[in-house]
Amino acid sequence: MTVPKGERLPQGAEKARAVRSMFDAIAPRYDLVNRVMTFRMDVGWRRRTIRELSLPRGARVLDLACGTGDFCRELTQRDLVPIGVDFSWGMLAAARTDAPLVQGDALCLPVPNRSVDGVTCGFALRNFVELQPFFSELARVVRPGGRIALLEVAEPANPILRTGHRAYFGKVVPVIGKLLSDGAAYRYLPKSVAYLPTPDSMLRMVEVAGFRDVRRILLSGGITQLIVGTRI
Repeated sequence: MTVPKGERLPQGAEKARAVRSMFDAIAPRYDLVNRVMTFRMDVGWRRRTIRELSLPRGARVLDLACGTGDFCRELTQRDLVPIGVDFSWGMLAAARTDAPLVQGDALCLPVPNRSVDGVTCGFALRNFVELQPFFSELARVVRPGGRIALLEVAEPANPILRTGHRAYFGKVVPVIGKLLSDGAAYRYLPKSVAYLPTPDSMLRMVEVAGFRDVRRILLSGGITQLIVGTRI
């Protein structure tokens, strides 16, 4: 997806400030909007993400950009031990989970080296200031043999599905956001897909950071992607 002519997406420190402010603002109704705009498919996407971790009971999993705790609750239900990290105080304040939560930057995690068995992250890759340092930070905190499973939006390869998806994501989602939450935020989110590198480039970034068996799994006809890998 390209940015409309004449529009500029924020970069660097400006992007970090904008992202934090935006998520602080939409936190109170974030879960409601997610359920409505995905027709509850987001629930199944998270469950698939956790299955792809393939970690044993009791494994410690860092959930990055944890938001209101959806992933943390699912991880707990599957006898895993989550720790949530989010950049937004507003999101953490609205969280509904018993898991420990930490305010922090995903590019500089407050976590010791090789201290977690896995990492999950839901729909946040396009919101980070840089991706290669993020993947390197994952490699630092995940133990050898540990797993990552990163969920993000995608565009279907099928041209008909892609056209429909672009219309829905670019036109309908902002209307839903305006009615239920913050219109400006949900106009920005579809445009933020432009931050994502090509799939091949992103997989290569993950491999360079120190992961093997890196795969991209397409879900729901290709509107969502799941990036998985094992720490070398």
